[in-house]
This record gives sequence, C-alpha cells and structure tokens, in this order.
Amino acid sequence: MAEAARPSPEAFLATAQREGRGTLKIFLGASPGVGKTFAMLEAARIKAREGVDVVVGLVETHGRGETEALLGGLEVLPRKAMDYRGQQLDELDLDALLARRPQLALIDELAHTNVPGSRHPKRWQDVVEVLDAGIDVLTALNIQHIESLNDVIARITGVRVQETVPDEVFRQADEIEVIDLPPEELITRLHQGKVYRAGTIGRALDNFFTKPNLTALRELALRTAASRVDDEMLRLMRANALAGPWPTQERILVCINESPLAKTLVRAGKRMADRAGIPWIAATVATTRHEALPDAARRLTTEALQLAETLGAEVVTLHADRDAAAELLGFARTRNASRLVVGRPRRRGLFGYFREPVADRLLDAATDFEVTIVAGEVRHPAPMPKVSPEAIGVTWQSLAAGVAGAAIASSIALPIDIFGLVSPPSLVVIYLVAVLFVGTRYGLVPAIATSVICFLAHNFLYTSPRYSFTIQSAEDVVGIILFLIGALFTGSLAGRLRAQVATMRANQKRTAMLYDFAKKVATKSDLDDVLYAGAYHVAATLGCQSLILMPGKSGQLEQVQGYPTIEEELDPRALAAARWAFEKNEAAGAGTATLPTSPWMFVPLAGAALIGVVGLQFADARRGNDPEVRRLIQAVEDQVAVAIERTRMAAAIEDMRIETEGERLRTALLNSLSHDLRTPLVSVIGALSGLNDDSVSPAGRRALVETGLDEAKRLDRYVQNLLNMTRLEYGALKPRRTTVDLREVVGAVRMDLARVLHGHVVQLELPRELPSIDADPVLIGQAVANVLENAAKYSPAGSKVTITASSGPETVTLAVSDEGPGIPEAEREKVFDLFYRVEEGDRRPTGTGLGLAIVRGFVEAHGGRVRAVAGPDGRGTTIEIELPMAQGATHG
Repeated sequence: MAEAARPSPEAFLATAQREGRGTLKIFLGASPGVGKTFAMLEAARIKAREGVDVVVGLVETHGRGETEALLGGLEVLPRKAMDYRGQQLDELDLDALLARRPQLALIDELAHTNVPGSRHPKRWQDVVEVLDAGIDVLTALNIQHIESLNDVIARITGVRVQETVPDEVFRQADEIEVIDLPPEELITRLHQGKVYRAGTIGRALDNFFTKPNLTALRELALRTAASRVDDEMLRLMRANALAGPWPTQERILVCINESPLAKTLVRAGKRMADRAGIPWIAATVATTRHEALPDAARRLTTEALQLAETLGAEVVTLHADRDAAAELLGFARTRNASRLVVGRPRRRGLFGYFREPVADRLLDAATDFEVTIVAGEVRHPAPMPKVSPEAIGVTWQSLAAGVAGAAIASSIALPIDIFGLVSPPSLVVIYLVAVLFVGTRYGLVPAIATSVICFLAHNFLYTSPRYSFTIQSAEDVVGIILFLIGALFTGSLAGRLRAQVATMRANQKRTAMLYDFAKKVATKSDLDDVLYAGAYHVAATLGCQSLILMPGKSGQLEQVQGYPTIEEELDPRALAAARWAFEKNEAAGAGTATLPTSPWMFVPLAGAALIGVVGLQFADARRGNDPEVRRLIQAVEDQVAVAIERTRMAAAIEDMRIETEGERLRTALLNSLSHDLRTPLVSVIGALSGLNDDSVSPAGRRALVETGLDEAKRLDRYVQNLLNMTRLEYGALKPRRTTVDLREVVGAVRMDLARVLHGHVVQLELPRELPSIDADPVLIGQAVANVLENAAKYSPAGSKVTITASSGPETVTLAVSDEGPGIPEAEREKVFDLFYRVEEGDRRPTGTGLGLAIVRGFVEAHGGRVRAVAGPDGRGTTIEIELPMAQGATHG
C-alpha cells in the first residue's frame, strides 16, 4: 500500500525537466478560419491587463479586420526581412525576441516552414528555443498539421499536407485549447469572405471546405484533444499518487524496409502507441541485399527511421546475413514486443506474381504476436528495386572469371574423361570447385552465373549425345538437374560466405581502428597530440573530413584541430551551426533539423561536461542521416571526449601537484625565514647591544664581536644560499672556471667555518699529489662549506668529521664523512631536493633545506656529480663530490 501511495518518480523527473522552461499553450482548430488567432489574441489581451509582459512575435491576420483590431494596445515585434530568390519575405525575428525576453510571446502558425537560410527550417523549432529561454508562448495549430495524422488527413481530404509538427512537440504542450466551430458556421464565414479573399472562395468550397471534410476534421480534433486530456489526467494521477489503471509493459514493433509505405507505417505505429499508452520501436534489418540497394531505395528507409526518431520512437538497426524475418522476430521476443506493425506484402516482379518474402514470413512465423497489417495507397505492383550490376558484384572481371573457371574445369576434366579415369557423372566435382572459387572471390550472383555456365559446359561435353545440348536418357536428365541444383547451392553458400567474411573484415577494421586510437591516445600527454589523433580517428572511421572546435580564452569556439587540415575560415552558416550545437548540446548543421544549409554537421563533444563540438563533412551529405552512421558518430565522439577528458585530468593533476609543491616550498621558505634566518640575526643584535654596555670587560667585548661576526657570516651564508638557489632555478648561474687546487679550497673553508666546526675533530686526508680541478673556486668553496656545515650540524659534539680526496682518470673526488645517525637508504637521493629534510635518522635542529640542493646545483653546473652514501663501517653519512680534473693536470 505504501508503494502504491508513493508518487511516480517519472512524474517528479518530468516536473524537474520543466523547471526554468516556458509554458506552451496551443490553440487547436479543425481547419483554417475557426478563430484560433482571434482566441489567441483575446487571451493575450487578458494577460496584458493582468500585468503580464506580452509581446507579439508574429501573428498572421490574413487581412481580417476583427483580428487586426485585437492587435491594438499590444507590443508588436518588427519582423525580420529575408531575401529568397529575389523576393523579400518576412519571418519571425528570433534573436530580437530572445533579446527582448518578455514573459509571454505570441507566435502564430506553429507548422510554418521558414525561409531557407533561417536558423531553423521550421517555426516549431523557433518556438522550442523560445521556451528553452524561459519565455511562455501562445501559438495556433490546425489538426491536419500533426505529423502522425498526416496519412489520415490525406485520406479524408485528398490533400497531403507538407507542413507538419512532430507529435512530441504537441504532446509537451502545457495546455491545449480547442477552438470549435460547427461546419455550417464555418462555411457561412467563408461565404462572407472572413476566411479567404473573394477570388479563392469557390475553389476552397469545392475542394477542402466541404461539409463531410469539415465534420471529419472536427471529430478528429475533438478526439485528439480528448486523448490529450486523458494523458493529462494520467500524469496528474501519477504525480499525486492517485489510484487508477496503469498501462502494461507491452511494446509495439514497427517493421520498416525500403517500401514507399515506410513513413505510413511509422505514423500508424505512432498513433497505435499513443492510444495504448505504450512505448514503440521502429526497426529495420540491414542485410547484404540492403547494402546493394540503390540510393533512392535506401533513402526511403533512412527517412522513415528519421521520422520515427522525431516522433519519439526508439530506432534500431538490426543486422542479418539473410533471414530478416527471423531477426525481427528474435528481436521482438527479446524486447517483449506484443504487437508487430508491418506493411501489406507488395506484389512485384514479373507481372506482379511474386510477393515480398519478409512480410509473408512474418505473417507465417509470428504465431505468438498480434500482427497489424497497414495497407497503403500504392495500387500497382511494386517494381523490383533496381540494383546496379556493380553493387551485386556483376562486373566484367567476375563474368570473365566464371567463363574462365568453366573453361579450366573443362580442360582438366577432358583428359580424365579421355583416359577413362572416372565416369562422366563424377566430373561434376571439378565444375563445383570452379563455382566455389568464383563464389568466394566475387560473391553470390557471379557464382550463380558460373553455375549456369558450368551446367551448360558439362551438358555439352559429357552428356550423351556429346557436343550437343540435347539430353536423351532420363538418367542424364536427373543427373544434370541434380548437378545444377548442387552448383547453385554451392555457389549460394560460397557467396554468403564471402559476404560474411567481408562483414567480419569491415567490423574487424573498425574495431582495430578503435583499438589503435585508444592505444595511441594512451601514450599522449599533450592535448594537441590527443586532439589531432581524435580528428584523424573521426575522419578515418567515418570516411569524412573532420574538425574539432573548443572554446578559446574569449569563450568563442575556435578550431583546434582538423583532418586533413584546419579550415582557413569557416562558412558563416557552419559557424552558426557549431555555436548552436555547443550551446544547445545537440547536433546541428547538414543532415539535421537545425541550420541544415550548413556544409558541415556538428555534434557536441561531451563527457562529464561539454568540451566542444566535432564537425563532419561527408562527400554525400545524406550519409550523415543514416542511423547506423549516427550511432557510429556517437561512439567515436564519446571515445574522443574520454581521451580529451583524460588528458585534461592528467594536466589538472600535474598542475595540482606543482601547486602543492609550490605551496610546500613557500611554507618551507617562510619557516626558514622565520627561524633559521632570525636566529643569527637575534645573535647579532644581542652582541651589538652588549657592546653598548660600559660594564663589559675588553675580553668580553672581543667575545661579543667574534660572536656577532660569526653569526653575521652565518646569516650571509643563508642569504647567499637563497640567492644562489634562485640563480640555479632560472639558469643564470655561469661558473667562472679556472685551475683550482682543491686543498686550498678546503683549507679556506675550514678557516671560515672554524666556529661551526668547533667541538668536532676534523681529520684531513688530502694527498699532496692531488691533481688540480677545473672549477669556479668561489662556487666550489661554497659547496664544500655547505657539506661541512651540514656534517657538523647533524653530528654529535666531539665526533669526527673526515675529509678525504682521491683522483680517477679524468676526475677528482672529495668525500666528507660524519659520525651522525646517517640517512636512510631510501632518502639518500631525496636529500638533494629543494627544501627536503630527513624526518627519520638525523634529528638535529633543521636548517633551510637548501644546502645540499645548492651543492648539487653547483657541482652539476661544472659537469660533476654528487651523491650520499653510508659512512665508513656503516656509521654516519659520506657526501662524495666528483669534479672534472683540470686540463694538463697530472697524477702524483
């Protein structure tokens, strides 16, 4: 009971989707002249009196005085003038309306077709954009303009309406108001000239405005409105958890082929689904025969599937080797479809004797389905689809191969027959091999042709009487017929095998391209490389030119990559389509319902968020309408979007890592400035303050001066380290090399660090014959000072600091060893990183973390290297500095 009382989640979702969107009210009439525009203007005037901001976007008065009078007092937006074939035509100024942004807009004639070159081909698409902008809309529509009723209206009136509105747009209207007028009153209005001008009244009365037509249209309008009211009641029941009947989970499957009645089937399926309140699917089966159909026949299927998608159906393209009926039935059972909608089997072929096999097989095999057969308006037998010889593999090469195969088989069989190696009936196997070869090489139809040629050759050469097509014995008749059947069967199997292999190769090629793209972008870290790989992948997979556009710094779409190249300047129509696809997150341009005059089709490039758009330009623009191509576009576009997002995410992680590292360095630097630089500064201030005290003895004054001087030198070393680190980071350090005696450098450093090294035993083991080095004495001296100061800082008082040196073939190595706790092996390389301090092992008061980093920078600037190793006997740490030997230096 609790579940039954819970409101429907779908109802909440539908309400959420309407948030921020304008409301749509349609004034629905059975025919022109019933007063839809009049009623719409009256409703607008009432809203204006209530304080609503009302703007007339476009209203067609058709010269009716009482309608024009209602425009008084309402703000009317100027129309947009457009040139079309030398004529000036007025259309709705959509951009001006969106800029004006009223609360309520009046847009008449919802089914109107816009002038070519407009943003949208249809006015209902303009209305959808206005609604998406949050503006309420009042509009008018006649019943004959609803897409799914197109065939019904044509049967009633004998006139097929070309301007239609998708049922989905009608269904999403928030309110429908039927403007009803009895047929007699409408005819009276027509006589009075209130509908059309005087010159056209007679023709209108004779053709469209007859009483039977108007009565039927009126009933249809009322029934459509009643169905709409029922849908609205059901939606309210679901939203408010009211008890009531619920639709079953049945489905309708509309089976489509290249029949001229394909669109009729789609419209019929839509009406059935709406009446039953159940979902519906439009499906077609692609076979090898489908691929061989001419463009006109394939276009019928494509257009029907597009119409079904527009009307809200789930569109599916199935694939089968041959038996399309079995594939449809299997799919119907999988999707729990309870009703099949098929067209009446058409008679076609010679004298209309043959019927379509798929429809007949469906009727025979669909014993567990409700099958609805839709009759069309085609009165004559349908001709067999014209298929070009090349499309089914009939070329001069295939025919030549068939003749050559029969000739070769005959030449092989002839000596066998002459020497009597086998009986003549057994020779048919040789001919079957020829049929098999042609079938696997050229396909089904050439294989059948070869079968006939081999049949005639065998009959002529090896059936009595020989060298004649006459057959005397019944046994030969049976044998030759069996041979023909076997040859045809073999050829058919070989042809089907070839078609399957071709399909497998195409799928394998497509899969290989997808895998190759995934592997290629996995190794790319640069966004430009990924974008180029994506553009190439799109072009190669879909067989088209490709562009990738992404927002630049200004927020405007910019070309970032393309294949085979980036366009120098996009056509304004293409640029408008690209912007529309990006802003609305839906396809636009060639082959779509939005800006179809653009030479490019643009689809959104979206992952977790909208990234940009992909532009596609096919040699045949109609190829982009193929549902199979559309699905492939979606798959490829998703793959490219994932690759771009991965690259962006990697770049964002790297930026975050750099930012974190920078923050760590800033924190370390601030700590250093606040502690390590402040400590000697406090000592200097204390010493200077002590000197100001007259009671201090001369010996005390000398001690204070020495202390202040030592701490000032310490402070100078810290500042010098910071400056040198900056020079290293920016590559501004240029060593001034000269021949240097390393022993003199070490001696000078010992004197400078006498106070720091006080309390440690410094042991020197420098050979007298130590070769000179090629280095900057100031920089190397500072590097040695940093190493010695580091050793003293992290070694216990009274411990030994050992300085040794050795020489190799081209280098001199200086080693400084201490007896401190040592550095863990895992951290010996990290101690040379900027601001790094060992957390375990050395727990003496820490410094800036710059010392060893500067040592490495100075040494590597000289072409040397530095490393940290365990001290002698595994105690403490040894820092080894390896420097290049001076040119001409000799070993002792």
